[in-house]
Amino acid sequence: MADLDKNNTAETLDVVNPYDQTYVGSVPTVTWDKIDEYLETAQQLFKDRKQWLPAFKRISILKKAAVLISQRADELALLIASEGGKPLVDARVEVARAIDGVELCAKEISALTGKQIPMDLTEAGAGRIAFTSKEPIGVVVAVSAFNHPLNLIVHQVAPAIAAGCPVLVKPARDTPLSCQVFVDIMHEAGLPPQWCRFITCETSTCERMITDPRVAFFSFIGSAKIGWMLRSKLAPGTRCALEHGGVAPVIIEESADIAAMMPSLLKGGFYHSGQVCVSVQRIFAPRDKAEAIAKMLAAGAEKLVVGNAIDETTECGPLIRPKEVDRVEEWVNEAVAAGATLVTGGKRLGDTTYAPTVLLEPPVDAKVSKMEVFGPVICVYGYDDIDQAIAQANSLDYAFQASVFTKNLDVAMKAIQELDATAVMVNDHTAFRVDWMPFAGRKHSGYNTGGIAYTMHDMSQDKMAVIKL
Repeated sequence: MADLDKNNTAETLDVVNPYDQTYVGSVPTVTWDKIDEYLETAQQLFKDRKQWLPAFKRISILKKAAVLISQRADELALLIASEGGKPLVDARVEVARAIDGVELCAKEISALTGKQIPMDLTEAGAGRIAFTSKEPIGVVVAVSAFNHPLNLIVHQVAPAIAAGCPVLVKPARDTPLSCQVFVDIMHEAGLPPQWCRFITCETSTCERMITDPRVAFFSFIGSAKIGWMLRSKLAPGTRCALEHGGVAPVIIEESADIAAMMPSLLKGGFYHSGQVCVSVQRIFAPRDKAEAIAKMLAAGAEKLVVGNAIDETTECGPLIRPKEVDRVEEWVNEAVAAGATLVTGGKRLGDTTYAPTVLLEPPVDAKVSKMEVFGPVICVYGYDDIDQAIAQANSLDYAFQASVFTKNLDVAMKAIQELDATAVMVNDHTAFRVDWMPFAGRKHSGYNTGGIAYTMHDMSQDKMAVIKL
């Protein structure tokens, strides 16, 4: 890092390609004095209703931003691959989703409406009419993760803009460049800069920003350990949404078409090298089929091309940091030493890559069985009774998305009813998502609900008028 200004302790944050550690770009960090200025400006914007942006202006800005993103789609996809290690084929999908998300925010503004409240249900309320309207909640601070460096920012920042909230956004230190471009695009689209600020800063400074009493809403995507810690320190009155990881379970039932499900399971488990909060991690299969399913997964995993995400042929990129390869290697070795069968993988391919790995019957108390791997590892377990499989799937403190593969409607409904998850996919992998659906974790996996419309609702507040006739 190099000094940015002799009179300022801020520094430059260098960004590297996680595959070969080559330089990609840099962004300036800011100190508390600058963040304090941003917060004060944002609070004054919110307090002065004459400065609020009317809905038609917010719609116009968001629509123009979507066009600008589409015009820079190739550049953004390469940037995502370069700084985040997501293969180009998947990075292009992320950019397309980001465009859709911004357009959806513009559309959802028309749904930020109140309703009439009946008052004459009792004599006490008679002679009055009442209705509600929506107002922005106030200053939003968004802190994001590395694994979807553009689309996560869209899901946190664009709803704030749509709801009429000033927003300060701090991306992951590994992947700030996509966020910086997105904020620049919003400004180019006509959003006054003071309404959306891009920030990179030191951890202690970030915590000070998050816990500042001027913050009305805190949006966080990251680890459960950090998210719950920050929530415990929020100023009184600050609302929040936390999105953490899961240890996603898949139940395969006797009637399922095993060959047909393989591409879905491989994509769900090894997409972005497993660095997805709802990545397929635990597969429960009938005991007499578990080994065969593990071998079929292994055969598919062995064909995946691991390499630099900016190469067109790459299907699995690097892990975000070399120390994450160390951690995944340690967890897999622990499971194998405790009795798991290594069906394929189980080795590092370099300082920054790990082979797509399939484990059969790791112990239930192994880290790979009870914690989010966030790496290219799928575990397969045999079960004798589907109730046992559901109980094991539900046994952890984490609950996010789950899935079941079956041709039996009764089994599908049983899984939907009994799996502890916010979404149960039938005949699809656990990582399926479209940007307008609710997306949330239960228990340790999160707090409140993501998804464009749901986030806009969280960043708005109701006001009721009661008029005595």
